[in-house]
Order: sequence, then structure tokens, then C-alpha cells
Amino acid sequence: MSDILTKLALMLEQRKDESPDASYVASLYLKGTNEILKKIGEEASEVIIAAKDENGLVHEVADLWFHTLVLLAQQGMSPEDVLKELESRYGESGLTEKANRTS
Repeated sequence: MSDILTKLALMLEQRKDESPDASYVASLYLKGTNEILKKIGEEASEVIIAAKDENGLVHEVADLWFHTLVLLAQQGMSPEDVLKELESRYGESGLTEKANRTS
């Protein structure tokens, strides 16, 4: 896999120090969690529409992933945290994992 997630995570951290007038991501950080969550909801809806229309799915998933990465960075987390969680679940039945979930 590409190291694009690492590059994006670094860029998103850098945007925390930039002007909201010059950076879309900085403007999202300034607006706060609810605005970021709203964008994630919008992008998730667009993924559903693209999948149903069989048009633009990869583009819309990229937008969803991007905004999710913004949320992770805003919350002090990284893509690596998600990858570690996925790795810990690898090879385990989804049904078993869900039944054993404590949080």
C-alpha cells in the first residue's frame, strides 16, 4: 500500500496551525466537531448515491475517507490507530468481534 495515509495525516496536523482563510481543513477545525461530522454525513450519503447510480464511487469514498481523517486528526488520532484496530480484528469473525466488543 501507498504511504498516502501517513502523508495526509502529517498534512492534516500541519493544517491545525494554518489560517482558516487559507485552508479548507483549518476552517473545518475552527468550525469544530459538529461541522466535521456534518461533512462526514454528507460524504457518506454521497457514497450511497454513487454506489446506487454506479457512478463516481471511488471519488466519493475518497471524500469520505478524507473527512474521516480530518475527524481523526481533530480528535488527536491517526490512521495508524485505525489500522492497528483493523489488524487486531483480522482473522476474527465479525460476529465474534462484535459480540466481544466492550466499547
